[in-house]
Amino acid sequence: MWLSNSSIGRKVVMSVTGLALILFLTFHMAMNLVAIFSADAYNMICEFLGANWYALVATAGLGALVVIHIIYAFWLTMQNRAARGSERYAVSAKPKGVEWASQNMLVLGIIVLLGLALHLFNFWAKMQLPEVLHMLGMHVDTANVTNGVYHIQNTFSCPVYSILYLVWLAALWFHLTHGFWSALHTLGWNNKIWFERWRMIGNIYSTIVVLGFAVVVLYYWLCGGSCC
Repeated sequence: MWLSNSSIGRKVVMSVTGLALILFLTFHMAMNLVAIFSADAYNMICEFLGANWYALVATAGLGALVVIHIIYAFWLTMQNRAARGSERYAVSAKPKGVEWASQNMLVLGIIVLLGLALHLFNFWAKMQLPEVLHMLGMHVDTANVTNGVYHIQNTFSCPVYSILYLVWLAALWFHLTHGFWSALHTLGWNNKIWFERWRMIGNIYSTIVVLGFAVVVLYYWLCGGSCC
């Protein structure tokens, strides 16, 4: 199958899964911003997205996208390194026109992956997972599984977690700014007129998404969930 057997096919898979994950991040960021304006509204969203069948299907689908994206990212990275062979050690200066993010996508991806693991530990493992375990008949504490604001306050009241999240978001910004236009380039939207336009749109879009997440972190860290 050309999606796995050819370099172009693997890049297409990376691009499609990456764009799908960007759409999810946009939804997640918008949802998180609700927590600043209304705790009750945010908790209603959390309850709606709990261990309901549609939420579980969406979670499984999202997990599959993440796994596929990660596998193909490592696959393409190893393929590119093998293709360059020993030549990759011969160049010490940054090639002209090549972004820093482009040269360090694997490292940025690993940081993003570690941040994702932290995020799952702080939120998913304390919200949807206990609901699922309870549905399976296990005795777990489900008192605050739909109280998203409670978990946000507990997490970001800790300066260490807040700083780690901000570092994660910085890495995510670099990853997104390169990945956004690179995905569109792979999918054929790469003519001379739109190439730079998509790069700018990607930078602006990625900045809005990351700032949306960062605002929530800073608000609950510095203000404790109440207006400064």
